[in-house]
Formats: sequence, C-alpha cells, structure tokens
Amino acid sequence: MSANVNGIRAAQRRGGLTWLSQSGADVIALQEVRANEAQATKAMDGEPIAEWSRASEEGLAAGRAGVSILTPWPILAERDSEVLGDVAGGRWIEADIAVGEAKPVTVISAYVHTGEAGTGKQGEKYAFLQAITERLKELRDQGVDVVLTGDLNICHTDLDLNNTKGNVGKAGYLPQEQAYLSQWADLGYVDAVRAIAGERPGPYSWWSWRGQAFDNDTGWRIDYQWASPALRAKDATIGRATS
Repeated sequence: MSANVNGIRAAQRRGGLTWLSQSGADVIALQEVRANEAQATKAMDGEPIAEWSRASEEGLAAGRAGVSILTPWPILAERDSEVLGDVAGGRWIEADIAVGEAKPVTVISAYVHTGEAGTGKQGEKYAFLQAITERLKELRDQGVDVVLTGDLNICHTDLDLNNTKGNVGKAGYLPQEQAYLSQWADLGYVDAVRAIAGERPGPYSWWSWRGQAFDNDTGWRIDYQWASPALRAKDATIGRATS
C-alpha cells in the first residue's frame, strides 16, 4: 500500500491512523510524512502500526517531505537517499523485507516533488528522476526484486490524465518527465496498476480541490507501483472516500 498522507500528524488529527493498519497490507509506504522520528512516533502512539518495523528518512526542512516504510514483518536492511547522491534528501527510502518465507523484496517509498516547468525546480526534478533511473538499473543488474512505490507527480501517458489539453506544457505532464518512466519500462520494470487496469483512462489517484473534480473523477494518476517482472500483481485498488 502506498499513501501520500500530507503530514502524518495532520492525518492523525483528521481522523486517526487506524485505516493504515486495517488496510491488510504487509507493507505500507508513506510519502510527505512531514515529521521527524519523534513526531511520527507520537502521531502513531496507540495505533497498531506503532509496533511495526519502520524505515524512514526525514525531510531536509522541518515540516517538509519525509518518507517511511511500515511493515509488521522484520526489515532486513534499509538504505536512504544517499544511494542516489545529493538530489533526493528526505524523499527516498529503501527497505529489504521478507514476508513470511518469501524471497526478500526491496520496497522503495519515493516522493518526487511537483517541479515547475521552465524553472530550477524542474531541473532538480529531472536530476532526481535521472538518479532514480540509474538506481533502478543498478538494482536490476544485481538481480534484486524491487517495488518502487510512491507519489511521482508525473502522468506517464494520456491515459493517466483526464484533462490533457489543459495541462500541455505543465509540470507533471511534460514529455521529458514521461520519458523517464518509459525508461523504467525499458529496464523491464512493470507499472503494476496499468498492467491490471489495461489501456483505459485512469484509475486516477489525485484530484484538484477545484470544482467537482473528485465527484466527477477528473483526476491525475501520479502515484505508482513499478515492480520487477518477477513480481506479478493480482489486483489493484485506489482508495477513495465515499462520503
């Protein structure tokens, strides 16, 4: 399971974190945790996930970014964004996890910031995406089974964005961004949700607050699970509030 919690302390105040442990997931990847270890521990106090194994990387600035991986299974090893150099501080964490007797899998929680076309922010986004691409190749060449999950802030194809015409030239829908995700496919990684959903629009994972975007399902698919080909997804669900 992957979730951008938009601040774990805020999520706890809005209604608690029980929904995370009740998801039934063996591994939960969180993005935009926006808390240091002490703050995150306090937010999860009293919740079942408080007893789970946790690998985290804090954001470089207080109240910004931050990623975590939670699992009721042991974490065999973890690596933070140092494996990518200096381009991803606070937005990359790897954890080697074996569920039961299964072969260990390297699970990655990543948060790629939105960027801004034509600015230095976009250049930083490209540098991060290039580092991710090189890391995925390295893990593939090592024979490691990988699931890269998280908020990537990119719509890979027209199927991943409802309003394509209105977003031409904007960050999140730029051809150069999309090309990086295509490179991951060329490396052999599989977009697990697209493999299940097939060639149809959506399923979207983010909606604007404007208008009735959520009610009308006029959204973006910017959250992904890219998996090694040996790992085959059986089902995929986008969590949506019903009221």
